[in-house]
Formats: sequence, C-alpha cells, structure tokens
Amino acid sequence: MKLFIRPEAFSVISFDLDDTLYDNRPIIRQAEAASQQFLNQQYPKSQAWQIGDWHQLKLTLIKQRPQLRHDPSLARQVMLECGLVELGYDASTAKAGATAVFDHFVIHRSQFSVSKPVLELLAKLKQNYRLIGITNGNVDYQRIGLGGLLEFVLHPGQGFKQKPAADMFVQAAKQLNIPPRQILHVGDSASSDVVGSRQAGCQAVWLNPGFGVTEEAAITELLPHFEIGNIQELLKFKMFS
Repeated sequence: MKLFIRPEAFSVISFDLDDTLYDNRPIIRQAEAASQQFLNQQYPKSQAWQIGDWHQLKLTLIKQRPQLRHDPSLARQVMLECGLVELGYDASTAKAGATAVFDHFVIHRSQFSVSKPVLELLAKLKQNYRLIGITNGNVDYQRIGLGGLLEFVLHPGQGFKQKPAADMFVQAAKQLNIPPRQILHVGDSASSDVVGSRQAGCQAVWLNPGFGVTEEAAITELLPHFEIGNIQELLKFKMFS
C-alpha cells in the first residue's frame, strides 16, 4: 500500500466493478462470442462480418453520435441495428434483431459469480462502511453475487455520463445524503476512477495493477489517496476512517 494524500474520515466505499472486483476481459470475450454465434444463426447475412467489423462500426457511430459513449448498452443496440441494416435487413427486422442479440449478450455478460475471497472481503468491509458501485460497464450486479453487499450500483446512461465525468459520483453522494468527500472510491483505472472521483470531490484508491493484470501502470494525472496492489489490502483501511 502506498499513501499519497492523507485521507479524511469516510463512511462509504464505492467500487468500480469490472477489473476491480473480477477480471472482466474473459467475461466480455465469452459474451461477445456467444452473442456473435446467436447473431450468425438467427441472421445469416451477419456471417459476412467478424467481431472486429462490429467494433469498427461502433467506433464510427460513437464518433457521429458522441452521446453514445456515455451509454454502453444503447451504443451496442444502435451498433447492432445499424449493422443489420447495412447487411441488408429491413428496418423492422434490424430493430427486432438488435433487441434479441443484445438480450442474448446481456445474459452472458453477467453469467459468472464474483470469487468467494472478494465476497468475503466485501462482507467484512460492510460491517464498518456502506458499500456501493460506480461503474462504466453494464453488468447486472445482482446476478453476479453482489446484491446483498452493495446498496446500489450506478451505470452511465439515462442522463449520467461515464467516468471520469462527475455525474455518477455526484448522484451517489446525493442518494446517500452525504458530502462527496465521505466516499472512498476504489478502481483500477487511473483516468476514469482516480481522476473522476477526485474531480468530483471524493477520495480515491487506485488498484494497480487491476484484477487479473500483472503489470503495473504509471500515474499520469491526479494522484490517488492510496495505491494498492491487491484488493484485499482494503482490510487495512479501518485505521484511516
């Protein structure tokens, strides 16, 4: 553990989810492969495209419609609908197809459980702090075993911009009825988690490297209050609260 900034007392710990509480990379790969298989079976014209073609379309759409960057679920649905139209399906078929394929993706996106050691860690922290989630992803936290541990989880979309924008941090403080400085946010991204939480007036813990990653990253912008190399180090934090 490295201490960069002496912390104030905090009553809430917020967590980024993906790559902070679990390794999200294999989960996304599996979900995309499963949805691609479903897409190819139900809409055979899509076999002309690979996953990379869909990613490129998504980037193009976000460039044309920047607001999609702040709603990953909507961005994926728009990508699917536009792609199916480009592949030769009529508008109504493309719209229905986008919904069906997205629903299939969502099922596999949350088809895992957070590991027992992490769940036990959160249960111990919950004895002293309120716990919430602030994530740029769209995982269903109830389905992966966090429903009884986190009071709520905020996602971008429906008016909230993704981190590092302050939107979700401000909303979290509002829902909790506390000032932002009482929130200690834990995340693996120096840019979205550390910069986002600090600019919103919260305190920050940087998990470096992230869950399932072996190489450490370098600090490029704002310093966190703490840097930890293992999520279990959070058990040492009671001395600071």
